[in-house]
Amino acid sequence: MKINKKRLYYGIAFLIFFVVELFIALYVRDNFIRPYVGDVLVVVLVYCFARIFLPEGVKLLPLYVFLFAAGVELMQYFNIVKILGLESNRILRTMIGSVADWHDVACYGVGALILVLFQYLAYKRIKNTENSESQEK
Repeated sequence: MKINKKRLYYGIAFLIFFVVELFIALYVRDNFIRPYVGDVLVVVLVYCFARIFLPEGVKLLPLYVFLFAAGVELMQYFNIVKILGLESNRILRTMIGSVADWHDVACYGVGALILVLFQYLAYKRIKNTENSESQEK
């Protein structure tokens, strides 16, 4: 698949996940979707964003995205929103988060594992396609 086509696919995926995350943040008030599914999907969102700029992929990108998300959670623990003076900015306060929770880190891990599985299946599909093409020649 050509690089620009990959960028387009990841850009579209990013926009879809962004809209889903925005909908969850603004309208979902439950005890499962918002706190757990939203945290799993945010890792996928960040991954898709990174892949727009790194279309050929980075093998350890799911790990890097997990570490980034866990780092944001660590900053929440140290009350980064207050340190930066963002308490009154609802959007940034929601994006960064203001309460550290180990459950969030576990959800980020689940999201990263989903990405590892996705990368594995995509790699396997590409290899099968290449093998099929080489056998046809």
